[in-house]
Amino acid sequence: MLRHTTLFLGYELRATLRNPVWPLFGLMQPVLYLLLFAPLVANTTAGGTMGDTLRMFTPGVMMMIALFGSLFVGFSMINEIRNGYLERLAVSAVWRPAIVLGRTLRDMIVLVVQALLVIALATLMGMRASLPGLALMLVLMAATGLLASGLSYGMALALRDENGMSQIMQFFAMPLILLTGIMLPMSLAPDWMRAVAQFNPLYHAVEAGRALFDGDFSDGSIPLAFGLILALAAISLRWSVSSMRRLAG
Repeated sequence: MLRHTTLFLGYELRATLRNPVWPLFGLMQPVLYLLLFAPLVANTTAGGTMGDTLRMFTPGVMMMIALFGSLFVGFSMINEIRNGYLERLAVSAVWRPAIVLGRTLRDMIVLVVQALLVIALATLMGMRASLPGLALMLVLMAATGLLASGLSYGMALALRDENGMSQIMQFFAMPLILLTGIMLPMSLAPDWMRAVAQFNPLYHAVEAGRALFDGDFSDGSIPLAFGLILALAAISLRWSVSSMRRLAG
């Protein structure tokens, strides 16, 4: 079980290292948000410093990486289903959950590396955050990536169609991001939008990240975010593993 998962993880990591363009390209949008949008937010906040703005803004950027960096990983799996590669793996002697677990672990590692680069850039721009809070935020981000990649692989195995999957992903991804308060705090939003945001687990993750960056470990959003994200990640991972087993018949 562990050996098969490790083998698939090593294979996926080597494949990523051979072609690191996409992970680096996926990092460009969050970096541009830090460089171009954070200064605008700082200038609209009375008495707010750049460091304060970055402590508010960077957790949202990390959640953006976790969502968009993992939500579209399933597209490569559709191509593998179409050419028969995945079915040959699924009917082999390999432990079938390892096929999915190796990929999701790879996705989480890539996300953490991307997040460390974003944190380094934000630090150079003047952000000062709690070190224990940063460590916990990385864990929360990795769990969010696990949730998103599990959904992506499960949907790829269920739909097996790039066009349908793309439409569904785009339909849900944008509202999820807009209702997190990444760009501006949801306290500035109208009442109905704040009420809807309460049903968005990413909103609670962003709020928890801001509390963690401030070193406020007593904030109630932290256990709420970890509980929601970990529970949903377990559900999405179970779905993708079950879909892989069904592929093998």
